[in-house]
Order: sequence, then C-alpha cells, then structure tokens
Amino acid sequence: MCVARVRCATPAPSAEAGVDFKDYYSTLGVERSASKDEIKRAYRKLARKYHPDVSKEPEAEARFKEVAEAHEALIDPERRAAYDDIAQRQTRGQPFEPPPGWDSGYEFSGRGGAGTAGGQDADFSDFFSSLFGRAGAEGHQSHAAAQPVQGSDHHAKVDIALRDAYRGAQRTITLRMPVVDGQGRTRMSERQLELQIPKGVRAGQHLRLAGQGSPGHAGAAAGDLYLEISFLPDPVFRLVGRDVFFDLPVSPWEAALGASVAAPTPEGDVQLSIPAASQQGRKLRLKGRGLPGKEPGDLYAVLLIAVPAASSEAQQQAYQALASAFPDHHPRAALEA
Repeated sequence: MCVARVRCATPAPSAEAGVDFKDYYSTLGVERSASKDEIKRAYRKLARKYHPDVSKEPEAEARFKEVAEAHEALIDPERRAAYDDIAQRQTRGQPFEPPPGWDSGYEFSGRGGAGTAGGQDADFSDFFSSLFGRAGAEGHQSHAAAQPVQGSDHHAKVDIALRDAYRGAQRTITLRMPVVDGQGRTRMSERQLELQIPKGVRAGQHLRLAGQGSPGHAGAAAGDLYLEISFLPDPVFRLVGRDVFFDLPVSPWEAALGASVAAPTPEGDVQLSIPAASQQGRKLRLKGRGLPGKEPGDLYAVLLIAVPAASSEAQQQAYQALASAFPDHHPRAALEA
C-alpha cells in the first residue's frame, strides 16, 4: 500500500446513466477466446463491408461505428480484460442493469480519452465511455534502451460518499488493472492506495496522484494517476450541482401549525423551523449548507406530509372532527375550475 499526494485537475463531464450492454464479440462475429489476430481480421473484413464511402448495406454508417467500437474495446489487452470482467457477470439474453459503481475501480494506462482511442476521433457509445472513461489509447510504445522516457499516465474512476466531500477524508481505495505478462496473457492485478479526498471535491473532477502511473524508462520520472470522482448513491441526500436535497416528512399538524423539528444534514442534525401553513413539496433552504466550495451550494429540505392511518375508532372520529372543522376546504377545487 502507498500514500499519494493529491492535486486537483480539470473536472470532466460524468458518464450518463442507463447504458446498454454491448456484446463486442458478437459484433465482430468472433468467439470470446479469439486471438488478437482473429479480432484484427474480423474487424478488417467488416470495416470494408460497412465503410460509409463504399458500402451499399442498409445502415452502413451505424454498423461501421459499432464495428470500430468493438475493435477498440477488444484489440487492446487492458480494455479487453476489463470488458471480459464485466461481461462474465452479464446474463445472456437479459438486459444490462449495471449496479452502482459497476464501472469504478478499473485502472488504465495512457493519456488519451475514450473518444480519441487509437489516436482518431470516434463517436463511441455511452457503454464504452462509461467503462473505459479516459482509458489509455496511446498504446504501448517501445523505446531505445538508453533513451529516458517519462512513464505513461494512468486513469481510473472511483466512487466516494457524499459526506466525504463535505469534510474531506482519507480512504483506502482498490484499483484493478489489466496486466499483460511475457507470454501475452492478460490478468487482473489489484493495488491499494491511500487517497486523501479534498473537502468540496466535485463529481467529474480529476484528482492527480503524482508518480502513481507507469514507471519511467531509463531513469525518467514515472507517470501520474488521474482519478475521476463519482458519488455513491446516498440513502438520504440527492446532489444537483453543488446543491443538496433531501425529503423531510412532517405530520399534518406540524405543516399546518408550524413546528421546530430535527432535520439531517451531511454534517449532522439541525433544528429546522417549519412555517405554518406549509404545503407538500415546499422547499426550505439552508443557505450555504450544500456541497462546500469557493461558492458553496445550498441544502434544501423538501417537505413530505406524512398522513397517519386511522386504525382506531378514536382516530377515525378525530379525522371526522377535522373534516367538520374545515367545511370550506376543497382540495380538488383547482381541478373543477
């Protein structure tokens, strides 16, 4: 295990949710055990068949993009090993339902982004981008024995808790990286790092761990490791930009008469004043209590009126008395207009 210093890098857009699983082997028409040469041959054959400039096949351009994406995913040993790790948990014939954090913890070498794999512009699917993120696309280069060359950068996506972004925290993270041995076989290797999470870190922001990439060649410096931050789903709080929302159940009498109630925040409970005559869905703002930062967000309590069940005769009579006390109350008046 090693401890790394963290520097914040430029944030990047977070991956979109609801991705569809891509069967890249089926796209290329090869077996899962196919060799690298077999994948190359299949790609070249299909690329010629569907190239938009020459093909007369229906939807040739879309098929060409699918074939190119499958080739990029499987031709690189690192990406293929990570994809196989995900694919083995996919049930044949069932829709892909990724669990939270399914694309986290995979470490890739290289500086290129998913959209520049192979050094070319590419319009890859959300599935490809979500899994590989800013995965290495510059390839493995050979160097003259005496030529110093800085090690390549590595990239990975990690999930953290929202509360860690409020206070800052030190956490142990585990990264899985495909490693190719001398015989060309690929296996998943794990390593652990102590990560110092800065207070106010944002989703999509990259944390730079200096010297944690690939070792340098012939005495040159090692590359860096860039960790893209993503937030784990929180059972209570919802993050929108730097604003944080949570649902606060209140009783009908608290909403009608006003009350002071205990309310949770990521930094601990506070007493919150409920104004009289509050309605369902009313948002109560706690200014500056959202995600910390140079311009911190706000924290919003969204009121939910919790109506108790009338399970006893006395409770039913209480509701009947309430109805008699408000003869002019017409909750559906707006629908009747």
